[in-house]
Amino acid sequence: MQTWKMIEKVIDVLMEIMGKIGWILVLYCMIFGVTDVFLRYVLNAPSLWIGTTIQAAMVLMACFGGAYALNHNSFVKLDLFYARFSERKKAICDIITVVYTFLFVGVLVWKGYQAAMLSIKLKQVTPTGVPIPIYPIKTIIPIAGVLVLLVVIKKLVNDILIVMSPKNGEEQ
Repeated sequence: MQTWKMIEKVIDVLMEIMGKIGWILVLYCMIFGVTDVFLRYVLNAPSLWIGTTIQAAMVLMACFGGAYALNHNSFVKLDLFYARFSERKKAICDIITVVYTFLFVGVLVWKGYQAAMLSIKLKQVTPTGVPIPIYPIKTIIPIAGVLVLLVVIKKLVNDILIVMSPKNGEEQ
């Protein structure tokens, strides 16, 4: 059990780092988005690279922010029935539905890896006035999928522990 707590702590620390990276990317998008608008509409001198880098930052923000949000249960859920469940019933429901999560994350890692390898092989760049490499960003996608997988496994183990723990009133 001590080992599991240590693994859980490592995953939590990793997700906090992902959250901080996501926060920095939000700031980047805000600052450069406003700068781009100022350059384009006030100075009539549009940037050739800001829009493209903001798009890349948004992809990274989704990758890092997704793992962070999942770790903090920040995704919007359809809680019509789920909210009324006991912790044990919620854990059972989560254990049953985790199959779909594994399928999604599996495809994300698998196809993301294929896309990243092809992008690296082609040394893919943006088709803009300033060609910015795309392959580093595409490489992050399967890595982010693995980070999401770590969070899903953490949640699954915790759900199993909840289901296996004795109910209130039962002897241990």
